[in-house]
This record gives sequence, structure tokens and C-alpha cells, in this order.
Amino acid sequence: MTAVDVAARVAEVRERIARAGGIGVSLIAVTKAFGHDAWDAARDAGCDGIGENYAQELIGKNAVGKSAVPVHFIGHVQTNKVKSLIDIVDVWQSIDRASVIDEIAKRATAVAPRVFVQVNTSGEESKSGCAPGELDELVRRCRDRGLVLDGLMTIGPTSGEAQPTREAFRMLRRLVDEHGLAQCSMGMSGDLEIAVEEGSTMVRVGSALFGSRQRP
Repeated sequence: MTAVDVAARVAEVRERIARAGGIGVSLIAVTKAFGHDAWDAARDAGCDGIGENYAQELIGKNAVGKSAVPVHFIGHVQTNKVKSLIDIVDVWQSIDRASVIDEIAKRATAVAPRVFVQVNTSGEESKSGCAPGELDELVRRCRDRGLVLDGLMTIGPTSGEAQPTREAFRMLRRLVDEHGLAQCSMGMSGDLEIAVEEGSTMVRVGSALFGSRQRP
């Protein structure tokens, strides 16, 4: 996958977003399992940020060179990895429990960390994210600890079926509005149209930009 290929695919994804009615929707390029060159390609193609899922992989790429666009951590956050990531990650999208909020606040330096709370809106046990009923407390805790709460994030149902996906995304949009937040991060390569139709302000796209992933 060349930088030219990635740029063409970014244009295709932005067209998909536009056809679904999206205006001003941010595009986060999910670069897990791809090399540092994927960061460069995402930057050159005008993506709004890059998303990484794994701490060690992110640390390794950052050692090659810092990203020129904001780094979003979108994988499950382990508290023992926060210290090593705090100066690399610009936005923590997958906050789902009090211990992670406390650790990020503890390790923060001069700039207040930007965070999203991840909500499990599909009810699947395999999914990370807090239960909707736990959200109020986590929102309060983020604010009490001095974190900048940008919005909420969710992952669509594994089944990919349209109606359950729409219901899960509609729930997140409602929760974002109830808490007066600016950002609603939902939608990936296979379901971004539904996400945009239901009010997503940020999509996280990997395979539609870079092709199938192959772990080393």
C-alpha cells in the first residue's frame, strides 16, 4: 500500500462520509499492525489523527519518529502502561473505569489530558467500555480529576447487522447530548455510514484505508 493508494482511499472514505450526510466529521486513521510509514501516509493524506490499539506497538513507532498529527489511543487501556504512554498519546479514547482515569490524572504533566469515555452500547461481553449506567460517575470523575472530556466512544456490534448497529450508535449519540459533550466517536470501515447518519462526529477507519492487517 503506497502513500498514493492511501490518499485515494482517504478521498473515498471522505466521500462515503459526505454521502451519509456528514459535515465536519473527523477521520482517524487506525494504523495498528502497520509500520511508521502508515503514520506518514495518513498525515500526507490529510487525516485528522492516527489511532493505535497496542501500547508496545505505539511506543515502538514513536521511537522512529513522532506523529505529526494527534495520536489517539483506542485500545483497552492498562493502568500499568499509562506512565509510558502519557507523553505520546494526545487523546485517550477508551477510558472505561475509574482506575484508568485516576492513573492518567496522576501521570499528567503540564497539559490536561484529553479523553473520551468508552461506552459498551451493544451489551456484548466481549466489548470493552463501561455500562451505560456507569457513565454518569465516570463523567464526574473525569471532570473532578481535571481531565478534558471531549466526548464518548463506542464500537458497533460484532454482528454488523444494520438495526442493532443503528440502535447502539443512537444510544451513544443520546448519551453525548445528555452530557453536553462535543464529540461522538463511532463508526469504522464497515459501519461508518450508519454511524454518520446517527450523529457521529469522528470515525476510526483502518482497513478501508490500509487494507487487511497482518500481524507479525
